[in-house]
Amino acid sequence: MVKSMKNIEWKDFVQVELRTGTIVKAEDFPQARNPAYVLHIDFGEELGIKKSSAQITDLYSLNDLIGKQVVAVVNFPAKQIGPLMSECLVTGFHQKDGAVVLAVPDSLVANGTKLV
Repeated sequence: MVKSMKNIEWKDFVQVELRTGTIVKAEDFPQARNPAYVLHIDFGEELGIKKSSAQITDLYSLNDLIGKQVVAVVNFPAKQIGPLMSECLVTGFHQKDGAVVLAVPDSLVANGTKLV
């Protein structure tokens, strides 16, 4: 059974800046409440490198992440997460066990490309 969802207007969707970026650095984030990494993501010349906290330790090692392209929301306000100011929201899908599978493009695209 599908839970009912609230419909949004097209104008609401187009306000969300979903962009591709490449992880250039990944670090453990021991100060996070739940196991997480700090990701440094290159969104290209226009946006530069942004940091994000990501609770993706179940399925990804630090070495797995370097060079991986991801899809992230880049126009949310920055959010303080412990000592880190998170500048974007990396997207993914929760599995039944709570592990997160990253949302990624299936082919290489330029960093900063907007999802349309």
